[in-house]
Amino acid sequence: MSSTSAVEHASTPEATEPSRTPQRLGLALTVISAAQLMVVLDGTIVNIALPHLQKDLGFTPGNLSWVVNAYTLAFGGLLLLGGRLGDLFGRRKVFMTGVIVFAAASLIGGIAQTEAILLGARALQGVGAALASPTALALITTTFPAGQARNRAMGVYAAMSGAGAAIGLILGGALTEASWRWTFFINVPIGLVVVFLAPRVLRESERGRGSLDVPGGITGTAGLVSLVYGLTHAASTSWTDGVTIGTLVAGVVLLALFMVIELRSEHPLLPMRILEDRTRGTSFIVMLVVGAAMFSMFYFLGLYIQQVLGYSPLKAGFAFLPFSFGIVIAAQVASALMTRVDPRWIAGTGALLASGAMFGFSRLQVDSSYAGHLLPFIILMAFGMGLVFVPMTLTAVSGVAQEDSGVASAVLNTMQQVGGSLGLATLSTVFASALTDRAASLGAQLQSKAASGDMSPEQVAQAKAFIGLQAQTYGSGKAYLVGAAMILVAAGIIFAFLNVKHEALSTEGHENVHLA
Repeated sequence: MSSTSAVEHASTPEATEPSRTPQRLGLALTVISAAQLMVVLDGTIVNIALPHLQKDLGFTPGNLSWVVNAYTLAFGGLLLLGGRLGDLFGRRKVFMTGVIVFAAASLIGGIAQTEAILLGARALQGVGAALASPTALALITTTFPAGQARNRAMGVYAAMSGAGAAIGLILGGALTEASWRWTFFINVPIGLVVVFLAPRVLRESERGRGSLDVPGGITGTAGLVSLVYGLTHAASTSWTDGVTIGTLVAGVVLLALFMVIELRSEHPLLPMRILEDRTRGTSFIVMLVVGAAMFSMFYFLGLYIQQVLGYSPLKAGFAFLPFSFGIVIAAQVASALMTRVDPRWIAGTGALLASGAMFGFSRLQVDSSYAGHLLPFIILMAFGMGLVFVPMTLTAVSGVAQEDSGVASAVLNTMQQVGGSLGLATLSTVFASALTDRAASLGAQLQSKAASGDMSPEQVAQAKAFIGLQAQTYGSGKAYLVGAAMILVAAGIIFAFLNVKHEALSTEGHENVHLA
């Protein structure tokens, strides 16, 4: 912000009435966090309801996965466009538009009577999320002054982002007990409250100069959609599948064309200056890798808890409750440390803890217990992620010009979404390969023993079921090991390249406090 603009804001009633500032900032943070929580938890809240939804609407097993994929594709593919729209046309306006679209799509999904309508509603939810999520983060950077206030706000935002997935599992289990439709309806009142309060506590940003980069928007969105689709498709088929290869190649080609267009465009959708900064580049890469591991962790643990430990959907959701509490506590610890410790040491330590937790998950066995073998590493993972998310979120948007804060936020969110798809596709392949090998090995041993006549038919059936659980646990363990290595690489990147000082984050743009 220019010095002239800073003086203008300093002379406003809000800036000269300290007693009103904390209250207004608190309400602003509540509105932004509520919208972010709504967007994030929707990635998992429907998962537990899938069997009930399949039965009511007659989904085939192949089409059922699109209940998840339709949301991921629209969300991941449109994030950059959503962030840029906020920069150009006003972040509060685009934020509110996204929340309205999301709430309306949730209502349509809740009353859907056919497969096609539900899938369309999920895609529309993704569109709303792509508009609301990047502008929500951008509103934090332009609403809260750098230093303790912004660090605290980032801590809450990061906690909502990290805990949303676990909260979604808990809510999904609880709401499904009544009806799967409530996993959609729950978003409607939240959205209405956010839209009602937003114009009262959030100040509209100035409209950016320039025009919308339509060629960049088309190629960038199509490239991301194609890439995310290819990664998602690989998880359900294989990396050598023709559709997987074709869509991944198309995605890479389209994104390469997008980069060429952006370099030549007068008003690019993604200004290259966003990526040139070493601190931001490091933050984006780390969030890509960490997001890949965390999304996969939820997926494999959800299967293990329900299928191996035998928990009900509701009980499985509550099994993740310590993760939600842990990441919220760790995020607050991280935000408090940010004014005294360089982000390198906070995030790097968190990544090491998370890597250790993933290694701990790899040691799980069929007869492991929740309290003795699983819970300690859930807490360790939560604390590690909380220490990573806050500094990475803050450093990803620090030093960005006000007119670019929306697109910087969008890039960060895109890294998480694409990272999640990449991680799940990669680790699912590792899981499937290890599971197949283990099942074949144990099955051969069982067949040899059964052929000798030492086992009754009942014993053979029981042994086959146990072999299935053993193979699943073994495959998950191999996937966790790869995930642990991924986060360990992220820790190395943090320690090697994240060299920004905490003093710079505490003073940068200190005057930029915007209140309604």
